[in-house]
Amino acid sequence: MSIQSRASSNPTKLSEGNQTADFCIVGGGIIGKACALGLAQLGYSVIQIAPDLEKNQALIPNQFGQRIYALAPSTKTLLSELHVWDALDHQRIQAVRDMHIFGDRGQANDRLHFSAFEAGRPELAWITEADLIELTLDQAIRFHKQIRNINTSVSDIHIEKDAKPTLVLGSGEQMSAQLIIAADGARSPLRSTIGIAIHEHSYDQIAVVANFSCAYPHLQTAYQWFLPGGDILAMLPLPKQQVSMVWSTSPENANHLMQLHSGAWPNLLQEQVSGSIHKALGALQLQSTPASFPLKRIKAQSLIGPNYDPKVILLGDAAHVIHPLAGQGLNLGLRDVASLLQVIKNKEEFRAIDDRILLRRYEREREGDTSSLLWIT
Repeated sequence: MSIQSRASSNPTKLSEGNQTADFCIVGGGIIGKACALGLAQLGYSVIQIAPDLEKNQALIPNQFGQRIYALAPSTKTLLSELHVWDALDHQRIQAVRDMHIFGDRGQANDRLHFSAFEAGRPELAWITEADLIELTLDQAIRFHKQIRNINTSVSDIHIEKDAKPTLVLGSGEQMSAQLIIAADGARSPLRSTIGIAIHEHSYDQIAVVANFSCAYPHLQTAYQWFLPGGDILAMLPLPKQQVSMVWSTSPENANHLMQLHSGAWPNLLQEQVSGSIHKALGALQLQSTPASFPLKRIKAQSLIGPNYDPKVILLGDAAHVIHPLAGQGLNLGLRDVASLLQVIKNKEEFRAIDDRILLRRYEREREGDTSSLLWIT
């Protein structure tokens, strides 16, 4: 996909103080920022609204954040098209060339091995932290004249027939656009306000995450264990001979894990997988404060709304949330972005960007990808 040409004949020119734009994006995470940058590169004006839009903290050398993602080739493609991939600090990105998955029966044939070499590709995925991607997107957005950032919340939305939808901000200001993009997270207030219902399922599990240094080189290899009792333990390679742990477990065990002192972690991990972590990675040492978050599956019943006059599109976690087992949450959201950019870029000249037919094209294109991943998790 190339996003360097524009299919709009009359984009709104954006200047400081403008209260209208082609697109208003509600949400300040990776999905919202990537979408803002892509639309601006197509030539459209964008107002992005969220509290604390820009990351101000610097990245600490040899330390990695707690929000770690496995990036799929589709994500690399999009970030490359946005001219973001090459701008990332690649010393903070770890390529994955092998992955070992172990079942819960403990038998020799109860395992899977995925190899980039055998698949005929240089990498299976890339592991990096959310903060690195966000900071790099911030740098690209900061100098783009077609993007205006507003650091506040949205308190309401007004949608009237034959009028642009209007957002009411926490500051009292009002912003209007031809199309509103909701990228405001799993509990999306905007989604709720326009009446899009969701299907929600709790896995009754908590994900506990932490980073460790390892005595042995991880050899660009990711590991995942399905444990007896339903837990899932993953160790993902990071740069600087570190690994990121994701342990999906019961709420009771998660509470226990969050109270462990740092010295107890290595032995506990070895016990869970019969010493195989030590064989692969050697002695571990905790490098970050563990964090936890509940696991659930969410699917919006529609990706556009309201039904009577669609003016809002859902992206990312506002549209769907999946189990981290698949490692595809961020990738799925960025495929939403790529699909929307493609639909807008390829629209017929006579269609407005809020044309219901365009919005349905986006919704249909995303349905198969989203449903298949939700089904397997």
